[in-house]
Amino acid sequence: MAKVNPGEFIRQVRAETAKVVWPTKQETIRTAVMVLIMTTLLAVFFLGVDTVFSWVVASLISLAS
Repeated sequence: MAKVNPGEFIRQVRAETAKVVWPTKQETIRTAVMVLIMTTLLAVFFLGVDTVFSWVVASLISLAS
């Protein structure tokens, strides 16, 4: 890999940063809301799965006793 001096590195970083297409405020809010909804749905799902597994394990332990 070729070594680049710090000045050239900064120029390359600025050139690459200029190519980035930043999301609009509306796109950011929409994405954040979708993430919150999906996170909540997954949390509820895993709560249900954990509750069922907990009940199954408790039932098996009570049978063994």
